[in-house]
Amino acid sequence: MKQKPFSRRRFIATSAAASASMIAAPFVHTAHAAGKLTLGFWDHFVPVANKTCDALIQEWAAKEKVEVQIDHYTGAKMLITLAAEGNARSGHDIVYMTSWSPHDYAKSLEPVDDIMAELIKLNGPVNDTVTYLGRSPSGWLAVPATIGSQIQGPCSRIDLMKQHAGIDVQAMYPAGAPPKADDWTLDTFFKAAEACHKAGFPFGIGLGPTEDSVVAAGVIFQCFGAVLVDANGKITVKSDPVRQALDYYARLARFFPPDAAAWDNASNNKWLISGRGALILNPPSAWAVAKRDAPQVAEQLWTHGMPSGPKGRFAPFLPFFWGIWNFSKNKSAAKSLLVHLSQPTSIEKLVAASGGFDLPPFTRYSTLPTWAEEGPPKGTLYHYPNPHNHQVLSIAGAPSPPKIAAQIFTQAIMTKMTVRHLRGEAMEQTLAWAESEVEGFMRG
Repeated sequence: MKQKPFSRRRFIATSAAASASMIAAPFVHTAHAAGKLTLGFWDHFVPVANKTCDALIQEWAAKEKVEVQIDHYTGAKMLITLAAEGNARSGHDIVYMTSWSPHDYAKSLEPVDDIMAELIKLNGPVNDTVTYLGRSPSGWLAVPATIGSQIQGPCSRIDLMKQHAGIDVQAMYPAGAPPKADDWTLDTFFKAAEACHKAGFPFGIGLGPTEDSVVAAGVIFQCFGAVLVDANGKITVKSDPVRQALDYYARLARFFPPDAAAWDNASNNKWLISGRGALILNPPSAWAVAKRDAPQVAEQLWTHGMPSGPKGRFAPFLPFFWGIWNFSKNKSAAKSLLVHLSQPTSIEKLVAASGGFDLPPFTRYSTLPTWAEEGPPKGTLYHYPNPHNHQVLSIAGAPSPPKIAAQIFTQAIMTKMTVRHLRGEAMEQTLAWAESEVEGFMRG
């Protein structure tokens, strides 16, 4: 398998270890797990992460006497593969799934309540966003994956924020200690963005249609309690919280780079690494690339929590999943493998191999040593996994019914609303456009 260099939000490996819990017994015994198992997994941008995952799989396969075929796909090809296999009802036994995929393919997935009960008993609870995306009223659709799951929170320039905004991000989010962030609010965020823009170092937040821009807009809306469709499926576009969120974000966006509407997922990374930006919203990949390519920038970067809004403090979270097709020929072995990949020791190895980029879905694993030990500066990733549970992990579009929220997310409705209003379209006209778009999703 060809290895490719990391880029965007993926980064080099580091070392880590953590205290291990007892290992649960395999879900199936060797005699039942025999045969062949095919896996369609994500091609991680960190080559070592792929190798570590493959080694864990082969370790299980040797013990259970199973022949394993592992195929790694890039994100775009993975989506194509899911669609093709779901339609043909033929393909891999286990498939890697993006955040919205479990609900998209619910009718074609094998229920996994049995192993999720075992894993939650072993590892503790998952967060609410994982449950929202991975579970339907009838039960668990897929197993939440450590690999690829991420928080896209602020990564700030220590020096620029201090010099131009008067904010000491290290004091606000001290390494090894709880946040001291009571004053880190959306008002403070706005003033900091304005000051850094005036100084020539705008916040690097995009307004394009891709995920990084969408999660940024989504988390601002959530801070105001603004939802386009509520949990019961009622359209709530023309509500005061939506108006407040849209007004705030359009005003804030005046301090983004002038081409922010054309940004893709790589743009914010490049912006920060170039030295032109004071803050981006992203996992720690930009910091790691800077450590390699621009060390003078990397040593000034600090990953920390989101500002709070009227309805609380939220952080954009993208969890990923492993699904088992219900047409799999070896469901028993597939379940056994996913239990193995979700053992405490496996989780620790996967986090270490990704250099701390990958976030375990189980809430107890937010204090692994990787995040405390990384640097420079040492402790720069400590607050990345939300170790003190000071913010709610959420995904743009929630709490709408997942199939509707997925359309709001993938069609970048909140980002497009912001651009329209920023460019001078009247508030009510923008809301009418968004309402029409959402009504279309409801009919689909």
